[in-house]
Amino acid sequence: MNSTIMQIRPEEIEAESFRIIARELGPTSFDPRTFKVVQRVIHATGDFSFAESLVFHPEAIDAGIAAIRAGRNILTDVNMGAAGVSKGLLVSWGGKVICKVADPDTAEAAKERGLTRSEVAIEKGLTENIGIVSIGNAPTALLKVMECRQNMAETLRPALVIGVPVGFVNAAESKEILSEKGYPFITCRGRKGGTPVAVAIVNALIRLAREE
Repeated sequence: MNSTIMQIRPEEIEAESFRIIARELGPTSFDPRTFKVVQRVIHATGDFSFAESLVFHPEAIDAGIAAIRAGRNILTDVNMGAAGVSKGLLVSWGGKVICKVADPDTAEAAKERGLTRSEVAIEKGLTENIGIVSIGNAPTALLKVMECRQNMAETLRPALVIGVPVGFVNAAESKEILSEKGYPFITCRGRKGGTPVAVAIVNALIRLAREE
């Protein structure tokens, strides 16, 4: 097998990757902002099937951008999801990324209540001016977000729920439930998903908030 390595400057790699993705996708029905989100997910995963499986509430992108610009915080289900967010861009609006899953009292409460750490972490984190919830790992966390949101005062509810957990137990099912909600969401159908997908969506929204 003969492979030809592209000669390219480091600062040009991302832009060239996006050009390749756009070329290989060809014409789509996505509006420009939605396309940028889809493109970044494909860039993060190398998986073009997300162009078919991602599902957007009509108000999702507007809600996400508004939450970011209002300085509201982003809540993630795992520390890897928090680590991947472009905090340097987010901080210009005053927001921060929160993840409670590794807090010592989270583990204690989860054991006492018979819940997963992710469920407890979401309950705790939702009290901290959350504008976007980003779930890429735990279906239990996504189910807890939907449960808690229903019982929260309207002014305290997160503006956007990103729910793309990966897996075989309740991952597809929890995302299907989210896709039927009337409030802003971004999700994907089936078992695929994961923290890289969730991070890519958040980072795409942060960049859109900066560009527009």
